[in-house]
Amino acid sequence: MKNIRLVVLLEASLMAAFAVILDMLPSIKLSPSISISIAMVPIFLLSYRRGWKAGILAGFVWGLLQIALGDAWIATPVQMVIEYFIAFASIGLAGFISGKIQSSLRNNCRTEAVMWIVAATFLGSLARYVWHFIAGFVFFAEYAPKGMSPLLFSLAANGITMLGSALLCSIALLIVLNTAPRLIKVRVSPQESRRKAS
Repeated sequence: MKNIRLVVLLEASLMAAFAVILDMLPSIKLSPSISISIAMVPIFLLSYRRGWKAGILAGFVWGLLQIALGDAWIATPVQMVIEYFIAFASIGLAGFISGKIQSSLRNNCRTEAVMWIVAATFLGSLARYVWHFIAGFVFFAEYAPKGMSPLLFSLAANGITMLGSALLCSIALLIVLNTAPRLIKVRVSPQESRRKAS
């Protein structure tokens, strides 16, 4: 049991570091406020393999690394906590659907697995961007175009970013599913198989 916990901690750390690396790659920039990338993919992979707790941990570590590396845009301490700890950790909520994904993969139901992966990716993306939306209109209202409601501006900027990133991450994750399913599917040990059979 301790070995499994250690493996999950190591995987969470590695996936957070991998997310930082992917975040450094060029993204699709539609405006200074709208940036679409595949940086969340490692956190999603871990969430689908290990569940929501591991995903939340990896997302939290990713947010911490963003601050440590100076990649964070910090206006106030409260905004920092919301956007870099809570929002990034919320990506891991995609792991709430990990049981469905693992079950579909074990039963070789590829279409069902695709459906659950896309649903989980949109869930994790939505969970993250709800927090960015809140921070956007509370802390960055002055960036809204003249005459536009800060609430509407934050909803539009974060909504487009969320939908674009969720779509891009879904495509990347489906490519992973088709080319390297072992990155998503957890191998069940013989002891676990016997336990479930009895």
